Amino acid sequence: MCGRYVTSGAIAGPIVELDLRTLYLKDLTLVGSTRQDPSVFTDLAGYIEAGELRPVLATTYPLRDLHSAQEEFLEKPNIGKIGVVIPA
Repeated sequence: MCGRYVTSGAIAGPIVELDLRTLYLKDLTLVGSTRQDPSVFTDLAGYIEAGELRPVLATTYPLRDLHSAQEEFLEKPNIGKIGVVIPA
């Protein structure tokens, strides 16, 4: 299992607990990102609007099954987002 994690904030504070063995044994990469040129967001929005870029959706749950969605999120068995469908 390998992957990239990007952080662009420190909502939980500047100090976090991280076991470095998790980082290197799972071949993970951690990258910090401070800001991008404003054109990056404009370009990204254009790709989304044109249907050229779509988020990866692993699964969806109805709102009544939110607990199950949270459990799946914590287990992290999927690649992609977990959606919650809210009734109209």
